[in-house]
Amino acid sequence: MKKTVFKILAVFAITLSLSACGSLDRQQRNMVAGAVIGGAAGHLIGGDSGATLGGAALGGVIGSQLNKEDRYYRR
Repeated sequence: MKKTVFKILAVFAITLSLSACGSLDRQQRNMVAGAVIGGAAGHLIGGDSGATLGGAALGGVIGSQLNKEDRYYRR
């Protein structure tokens, strides 16, 4: 019973989080992608929560700065 409830909540959380990304502009999408990649890399390299959070923060900053000068991109 607990596994079924957990699976339903996990699917609901994933669906909700993916639907929230529909209205993001390009800079925000780059920031989210950078944070995810940086968090995964920080976890693989450091293996603890501090490395994961540091990698996510650094990746988010780097991702948000990509294509910042490009003012003529589509949203």
